[in-house]
Amino acid sequence: MSANTDLNARKAAAVPRGVATLLPVFTDRAENAELWDVEGKRYIDFAGGIAVLNTGHLHAKVKAAVAAQLDKFSHTCFQVTPYESYVALAEKLNALVPCRGEKKTMFLTTGAEAVENSIKIARAHTGRSGVIAFSGAFHGRTMMGMALTGKVVPYKAGFGPFPAEVYHAPFPNEYHGVSVEEALRYLDGLLKTEIDPSRIAAMIVEPVQGEGGFNVAPAEWLQALRKICDDHGILLIADEIQTGFARTGKMFGIEHSGIQPDMMTMAKSLAGGFPLSAVTGTAEVMESAAPGGLGGTYAGGPMACAAGLAVLEAIEEEGLVERSAKLGTLLTERLEAMAKKNSLSCIGDVRGQGAMVAMELVTDRETRAPAADLTKALVQAVAKKGLILLACGTRGNVIRILVPLTASDALVNEGLDIIESTLEELSAA
Repeated sequence: MSANTDLNARKAAAVPRGVATLLPVFTDRAENAELWDVEGKRYIDFAGGIAVLNTGHLHAKVKAAVAAQLDKFSHTCFQVTPYESYVALAEKLNALVPCRGEKKTMFLTTGAEAVENSIKIARAHTGRSGVIAFSGAFHGRTMMGMALTGKVVPYKAGFGPFPAEVYHAPFPNEYHGVSVEEALRYLDGLLKTEIDPSRIAAMIVEPVQGEGGFNVAPAEWLQALRKICDDHGILLIADEIQTGFARTGKMFGIEHSGIQPDMMTMAKSLAGGFPLSAVTGTAEVMESAAPGGLGGTYAGGPMACAAGLAVLEAIEEEGLVERSAKLGTLLTERLEAMAKKNSLSCIGDVRGQGAMVAMELVTDRETRAPAADLTKALVQAVAKKGLILLACGTRGNVIRILVPLTASDALVNEGLDIIESTLEELSAA
């Protein structure tokens, strides 16, 4: 019995099936944009721990910062005896995040916690309870996170009922025939027929949908949302959990639209693999919760905060925002070249911002019917050749690329070569 087979048997006996795994291989070690399993097989990592590793596996700065912190202390709980790294990282984010006016930041452990707390703060600030999210959104697996999420399987199926007064409006998607005008018309109807705007605390939106299929929010739509929120006293929350920290060719995805949200949720690549999330927002808004109303035992842990400070240093010193834009060009040009080949007519669309790039696979370019089976087959087939690749999309037919921004062009092209050759093999079968 192989090491992976043995570990999978142990996993099946010890871990519930709801905690699904993409591949039957167990990681032994990793470095930058590569990892090796327990049997010594090498993989190029195009998943990045689902957008957690923009600075790569075990970045030298992150390792050094965490090791130095571990020599001092590992935990006190910030709400008991605070520590400087929490404050220093909050100061850094307050300076970086494009929210309105003076800002304040709180830290948590997961992206779902950040989303939950942003809604708590919005309700405390406005005295309202309603929330609007968008179709195809993903905001976490907690009860409020699931309520906000706009995809049923596998995230919401069987887990209801969900918190009340959460409403969904269409997210514009030109490829699937949902224009900005249509999306705004539906939203206007929602505000006239379903909920009075004076009862809405917040709208929450991803600048680029992650699990929903890497759908890019048009700038004019985000600008329209900002105006609607201003007209009705509604807070606008940008969910930057997957788009943040240089992934889209800007430090934050919302910067492409030129608008300023009232709050922003962040996690994933904030701390280079350590559990840390944040909510940053306009100071007046962030001050709305009473003392003791926010926090958590592990929220803003000292090792995670040390890692977060190191990540921000690495992004700045290594020019990873600029690197993301260049890497995005490489990825987009390669995928678009594949789509032009007669043998790869299954590629219906290539889209993204910066190095947050995806391709949508279809059975027919005219009908744009989803090729979900081909998508699943591709993910499994490239893994056998040494590439870790993720799918997404409400119809399960989108291949997304979240390779660390620190990966070399040569390594990225090696991974793209595997995608191209494997997709040709599967298409010809």
